[in-house]
Amino acid sequence: MSAGVRTYLELMRYGNCLMAGFAAIIGTLIAFNILTSYSLSSNNVGSFPFLDAGLVFLAVFMVSGAGNAINDYYDIRIDSINRPERPIPSGRVKAKEAFYFSYLLFSLGTLLAFSINSVCGSIALFNSLLLILYAKTLKGTPLLGNLSIGYLTGSVFLFGASVFGLEGIEVLSVLFLLAALAITAREIVKDIEDMEGDRMEGADTLPLRIGAKNAGNLAVLIGFLAVLLSPLPFFLSILGLRYLYLVFLADLGFIAAIHQLFVRNNPTKSSKMFKIAMFFALIAFIAGV
Repeated sequence: MSAGVRTYLELMRYGNCLMAGFAAIIGTLIAFNILTSYSLSSNNVGSFPFLDAGLVFLAVFMVSGAGNAINDYYDIRIDSINRPERPIPSGRVKAKEAFYFSYLLFSLGTLLAFSINSVCGSIALFNSLLLILYAKTLKGTPLLGNLSIGYLTGSVFLFGASVFGLEGIEVLSVLFLLAALAITAREIVKDIEDMEGDRMEGADTLPLRIGAKNAGNLAVLIGFLAVLLSPLPFFLSILGLRYLYLVFLADLGFIAAIHQLFVRNNPTKSSKMFKIAMFFALIAFIAGV
């Protein structure tokens, strides 16, 4: 793999893109399992749609990567303070190249989504526009920016389920809610972590607007809400008993993240704990199918 390809993959944050694509396929698997096992579908679901699942993965990988690239394009100055090693501030990728690269990925990902069905295509198009708006405007809007990322991340499950149309979206709505809450909490914590660079840039984030303590309290509240609601997929017969066991481990991770923020006042450690907890939550979703 050439250095150029590696740099562009780094610009996309390919690790996050892989995880998002994988999460979308989990959404497809869970929706398929529910619609076949409980006969909730008005149509014959048939066998698992392997081709569509592959297209789902590619579409999510591309749109997620495009969102990360366009975000770096608009964050050149602030990343030179907070993350100077990133491809654009380090000079390994020119800003305009990153901009055009992101729009190419948005276009390819959305076209792939429309090739699955109109519901998938509509979600991909909406998410692409929201990612562009987020990078340009919403990121600097207190709380609204955090909620946007919460929605966008949680929506990968909905996107995977949308292979089965609106019925798929309906049966995955609870998992979407749990993921959106957890991500929103972590995004607020990340803003607390980045306060120094954001202040120097003149950004208007939630911690800078209401203070780190108040923002932290809100993140704790949202995180606890995610923990309290986490057994719902089991009690609603969406996921099995293995989910309940494993999501308990994820909940312990979320509680540890909350402890690091609320008691230890360590947003950096808290952010890492949130990420680890979300990984365990994803494993719980897989095991519960």
